[in-house]
Amino acid sequence: EVQLVESGGGLVQAGGSLRLACAASGLTFNPYTIGWFRQAPGKEREGVSCIGSSDGSIYYADSVKGRFTISSDNAENTVYLQMNSLKPEDTAVYYCAAGLGSPHITTWVLEYDYDYWGQGTQVTVSS
Repeated sequence: EVQLVESGGGLVQAGGSLRLACAASGLTFNPYTIGWFRQAPGKEREGVSCIGSSDGSIYYADSVKGRFTISSDNAENTVYLQMNSLKPEDTAVYYCAAGLGSPHITTWVLEYDYDYWGQGTQVTVSS
């Protein structure tokens, strides 16, 4: 059984940092793409970042470029999302997801490209 478990969420003041982790069991990262998505109250879920385990390609949403960094520890089957300079608008439930194959620059944000999803972790940024 494949499981993705997110951790590291919490409450932080604007300008602060958090590091999310996505630990996978039941699959090996290669050849999956691991993506981070988020859903704020009343909004649709959106792609935040992804990393291709086989080719190392990385993509970010424009809203987080320069502030968030995604990385992967394939030996530990864990993907991290380092979030710096957090803003109140980053408040959301953050989900990680795994999809087979390498990510594409235009389609990595599409939820249906991902086969497995975690339960999410809450990130709240206070102003």
